[in-house]
Amino acid sequence: MNAFAPVDYARAAARRGWPVFPLKPRHKTPQVRWKSQATTDPDRIGAWWRRWPEANYGIATGPAHLLVVDLDMPQPGQNPPPEWDLPGVEDGRDVLAVLAERAGAPLPLDTFTVTTRRGGLHLYFTHPDGPHLGNTNGDQGAGLGWKVDTRGRGGYVVGPGSFVDEPDGTGHYEPLNRDAPAPLPEWITRLLRRPDSVSGPTAPKNRAPGPLTDGLGAIARNDRRRAAYVRAAVRGELAKVRSAPPGTRNTNLYIAAASLGQLAREGLLDQGWIRDALHNAACEANAAGEPNSTREIDATIASGLAKGLREPRRTQPRPGRTAA
Repeated sequence: MNAFAPVDYARAAARRGWPVFPLKPRHKTPQVRWKSQATTDPDRIGAWWRRWPEANYGIATGPAHLLVVDLDMPQPGQNPPPEWDLPGVEDGRDVLAVLAERAGAPLPLDTFTVTTRRGGLHLYFTHPDGPHLGNTNGDQGAGLGWKVDTRGRGGYVVGPGSFVDEPDGTGHYEPLNRDAPAPLPEWITRLLRRPDSVSGPTAPKNRAPGPLTDGLGAIARNDRRRAAYVRAAVRGELAKVRSAPPGTRNTNLYIAAASLGQLAREGLLDQGWIRDALHNAACEANAAGEPNSTREIDATIASGLAKGLREPRRTQPRPGRTAA
């Protein structure tokens, strides 16, 4: 049990020069527009916690010049993919140990370290010189490996001292090693800068949907008014998916898939284009906070699309007529 409130830890992080911001109590979702408002200003931090005294907090890794390696635990019944189905590999820490062994380097645990609510670890490192490293998701085949995520530019981590109670796990984030963050090991930097390592989960392989004109159905292509309507609908739904905060992503993605599926039902949009466009938008949303896995994203899209294909859009009756 923590002896101090999350705000005490947030103030300590800010004294290290790490910009912080409030998260919803017992959750990981930001209370503010964190990318523009994360701060080390003690007055601003105090004002936030007077307004939300039970809030957790996040650390904006990019402005803090940090690269955080997240060693996660599998969900019950979840097994490694074939490429990581190796003796002794059961979680993210094991994967990092294999990578360290392959690089001929020790497991890099001598740095600022936080235990996470599900038994994983956050390893804090200072960002290396050179191009910015973004966020990666090991479950999506990007970055270092299975159950190993990274948070850098454009990302954040839940700060130590926070308590999270969500369906996929409940517990505290506890500081384990309070030493200053070590420099990111060169071999990790090299792996993250491989051509096949996506700096962030925003560009999944072989899923580019192409321009919207390619996705328009024959009916929309032959009707300028309908094409304009479809374009506006697509832009609106994809924007909602991209901006959905953690905790709401699946719901927003399902609604968008169902809505666009109804357009496909009418021959206005191509189903394959919808899947790829929503997949890419959902991966862009992953840049902030805990990412959703590719499997979860695609399952949500399939479910919502199926609903849209079954159910026609509801239209308003014309004046002077009653709906059937």
